[in-house]
Amino acid sequence: MNYLALKHLHITCVVISGSLFALRGWWMLQGSPWLNNAWVRRMPHVVDTLLLGSALWMASIIGQYPFVHGWLTAKVLALLVYIVLGSVALKRGKTMELRAGALVAALLVFGYIVRVALTKLPLPF
Repeated sequence: MNYLALKHLHITCVVISGSLFALRGWWMLQGSPWLNNAWVRRMPHVVDTLLLGSALWMASIIGQYPFVHGWLTAKVLALLVYIVLGSVALKRGKTMELRAGALVAALLVFGYIVRVALTKLPLPF
């Protein structure tokens, strides 16, 4: 697979992953039974595996790595924060207020990750 096709795969996975997270967050806030569907539980794992795999492959192709290049380090650290916040929002939050706050924070971190990717700057604002 050439770099451009890999980059398009990565971007497509970013859009799908972010959209699914936002949709699952909306369903969580609404108390929707859709959250219990098998495809809703499995699809994020498939998409996020492709997303991570394409990211690692692209990093090796372009020769830029986290903890060597600041913008990639910022993305990896923000990704860890996003994962924790997403987990609190969708599963581990004890109250609806905590879950809603974690959802908003996770979406803001997701936006930060996208912004860093577009600007290649760890402080893109």
